[in-house]
Amino acid sequence: MVKRLFAQGYVAFILLLIYLPIFLLIMFSFIDTRIVGVIGPNATFTLDLYRRLFLNERAMRAVGNTFMVALISSVISTLLGTLGAVGIFYMKRTGKRVFETLTQIPVINAEIVMALSLAVLFIFFQYGDRDLFTLVIGHIVLTIAFVYLSVKPKLQQLDPSIYEAALDLGATPLKALRLVILPQIFPGIISGFVLAFTLSLDDFIITSFLKPTSGFDTLSTYVEAQLRVGIPPEIRALTTLIFLFAVGVLIVNYSLTGKGDRKNIQAMSHR
Repeated sequence: MVKRLFAQGYVAFILLLIYLPIFLLIMFSFIDTRIVGVIGPNATFTLDLYRRLFLNERAMRAVGNTFMVALISSVISTLLGTLGAVGIFYMKRTGKRVFETLTQIPVINAEIVMALSLAVLFIFFQYGDRDLFTLVIGHIVLTIAFVYLSVKPKLQQLDPSIYEAALDLGATPLKALRLVILPQIFPGIISGFVLAFTLSLDDFIITSFLKPTSGFDTLSTYVEAQLRVGIPPEIRALTTLIFLFAVGVLIVNYSLTGKGDRKNIQAMSHR
């Protein structure tokens, strides 16, 4: 009993350390003060920071750029990562081990190494002018391995006889993949997409190396640039909206993957 209470208290303390700064920032997004933590005698509840945020053209442009890059790169990463996971899963043992090892390198590799390597690679192929293409490629390289790692466990949970049964019943390999395999691993695909999207959303290192040089900013590079001149108070409103968006994405992801897992469990129980 004492050990359980201690463990629960320890977890609660760690969660408090993680979320207290976020909740403090959210609270001060409704207080128009220049310094977080300092509440003047005339401070009142206000939505003025949110109004000023939406009037900040540079911040809104950075938000649009961030979501555009994240959406494009996460869609492509999800497609390639899912197909790669399926291909590696049905490989022979030797080839599978080699490719599984290779897919883990981007996860454990330092992001600065990846960013610098991509920048040098583009220069080597005489593509020195950074643009949206180089940035999207960088984000795909960053996120594709995480999609693979999200889809792989769902493939391992599959009954291998399902795919073979579809082929025996006359389905082509492509049709069996589309109608049998993909619906079974759909929760893993959704999780991979969400993970790729969120990783792309807040990436700074690869973005700073590969983004276009002509005034193109994402949220991470915009906030970093504001650090040099002083972060405007409306950024607190922006971080609050990003946090709420992340919570919403998490809830939707849990809902979709939870439904998929429950369907798989019900299907297995009826066999």
